[in-house]
Amino acid sequence: MDFLGKKAADAGAAPNTRQKGNAAEDLALAHLQAAGLRLLERNYRTPGRGGGEIDLILRDHDATLVFVEVRSRARNNFGGAGASIGSRKQQRIVFAARHYLMRWATPPACRFDAVLIEPSGVQWLKAAFDAQ
Repeated sequence: MDFLGKKAADAGAAPNTRQKGNAAEDLALAHLQAAGLRLLERNYRTPGRGGGEIDLILRDHDATLVFVEVRSRARNNFGGAGASIGSRKQQRIVFAARHYLMRWATPPACRFDAVLIEPSGVQWLKAAFDAQ
């Protein structure tokens, strides 16, 4: 089992990056759903190259649309999982969120959260950054 408690697809092989990412997203999604959020989209991508991607899009109990970035780290070196969400990554998430919101005539209230998966556990950062 890896640090997320998931078994590797091949019992003898270490999980690859995609498998680790999927396991982290599964764990984050379970955590958010247990808090009452409802999943709308997973791994939303803008069309074309150079766009953005949003790991999870959920609806909070107050109807707020929540764009979630999931980050996992096996160790807390170099600032841990949260330190890996730099300004460029935030810009790409905001770009993808704006693209996603084009489907609404009147966009709902939104926020950008982060779920950090580290050896110490799951940490949910509400309003981790804004669209500025």
